[in-house]
Amino acid sequence: MAVRAVRGAVQLDRDDAAHMDERVGELLRAVLERNGLTADDLISIWFTATPDLHSAFPAAAARGIGLSDVPLICARELDVEGAMPRVVRLLAHIETDTPRAAVTHVYLGAAAALRKDIAQ
Repeated sequence: MAVRAVRGAVQLDRDDAAHMDERVGELLRAVLERNGLTADDLISIWFTATPDLHSAFPAAAARGIGLSDVPLICARELDVEGAMPRVVRLLAHIETDTPRAAVTHVYLGAAAALRKDIAQ
């Protein structure tokens, strides 16, 4: 079994804790589903949020969908002029037999514009 990384992002409509839980939960479920993963396949998840998001920790959404024993961390995204606002990104480390080239990275909604080269 190999260790792989899967990327993802979602743009929020507003800075609101319930909305963040909803959208980040949607992103996490999509990452798991599209890659055929379960919580047991997750090693860790690193979240970043743009500086305009401060209503909640993205990791709280992961706990809310039952990822209770997966190590999680949140960080602030770089404040780059002109960057897309209200974005939560994730980098999940997983155990899988899937080849690196076959890992499905998930960019939901407007966030798909961030990585047109790998967005599914």
